Amino acid sequence: MSKSEIEYHVKRRDAYLQLADAENEILETLAPPNMKQTEAGHPEAAKNYDIEKISWVPKQGDKGPYEQSDDVNNHNHKELLKDLAAHKGKMTIGQFFVWTFQNGSTIGRKKRSF
Repeated sequence: MSKSEIEYHVKRRDAYLQLADAENEILETLAPPNMKQTEAGHPEAAKNYDIEKISWVPKQGDKGPYEQSDDVNNHNHKELLKDLAAHKGKMTIGQFFVWTFQNGSTIGRKKRSF
């Protein structure tokens, strides 16, 4: 495959991702208040937490920068830990990949790249 063909496919993929993001935003505004759309576009019950209300500390890892939280007394942190446990310790929330560290109480998050 030539370089120009690869560039074409990358641009096409990026355009599809932008369309999907726009469609998800519309669907979220149309959904009932107690429902939200998942990454796959399927409705699910609203979460009992807000990851933006958790205290995050910037860190540098082997694979680049990420954020870490040890905010164990925060309700949002506790609820996210429960959700992570239900997803085997890792999942995607919005634009973030989120995981639990081996100690079971520390959470990491890294912004996904498209």
